[in-house]
Amino acid sequence: MGRCIYSMNVSLDLRIEQVPGDNGAGEWLHLSEELHRAANAQMRRLALMVHGRVYYETMEEFWPRAHEDPSLPDYMHEYGALWTAMPKVLVSRTRHDAGHNTRVIGGDDAIGQLAALRARTDGLISVGGAALATQLLRAGLLDELLLWTHPSYLGFGRPLFDGYDMPIDFDLIEQRSFTYGVTMHHYAIRDVKKAG
Repeated sequence: MGRCIYSMNVSLDLRIEQVPGDNGAGEWLHLSEELHRAANAQMRRLALMVHGRVYYETMEEFWPRAHEDPSLPDYMHEYGALWTAMPKVLVSRTRHDAGHNTRVIGGDDAIGQLAALRARTDGLISVGGAALATQLLRAGLLDELLLWTHPSYLGFGRPLFDGYDMPIDFDLIEQRSFTYGVTMHHYAIRDVKKAG
C-alpha cells in the first residue's frame, strides 16, 4: 500500500499563497540551489504524483519546458525532467485529458478512486494542492506532511488546508535546515481528531 505525502512550500503562518493566483511563487519564497536539489532528491523517491487541477496547471505551465531555457540552472532542468517523466494523476471535474505522463480522474467518486490507487501503489504518492490534500485528510488517506517552511509571515492568503479546523497530531520523521533560514519538517500523521 502506498503512502500519501502532502509536500508544500509554506510561510511561518502556514500560508501557501499570499495573493490569489500567485500559486506559491510569491516573493516570500527563499529558494536556493540546496533547496531545489533536496526537492529533486525527494521527487526521485516517489512512485506517483497526484495533483489537483490548479496545482497541476501551475506545474504544467512551467516545468515541461524548463529544460529548454538556457538561463535556468541544471538543477531546475533536472526538476523539470523529473516532473514531466513521473507518472501523475490529475484530479479534476473540468479537465478530461492531460499530457506529460498524466491520467485524469474525476467525478463524484474521485476520492474512492484515489483510495483504490493508494491501495495498489507501492511507495510514496506525492499530493499537490490544498483542496485535494484536505479531501484526502478528511477521508483518512493522507499519511505524511512535508513542509518547506520559509521565514516569512504573510498574515493572510490561502492556508495549507482548505476549511479544515480539527486538531491533528503528528510524529516528526525528519527535519533539516537550508540557506536563507528555510527549514524542512517531515511528519507522519498520527491522529486526526473527529468532531464531537
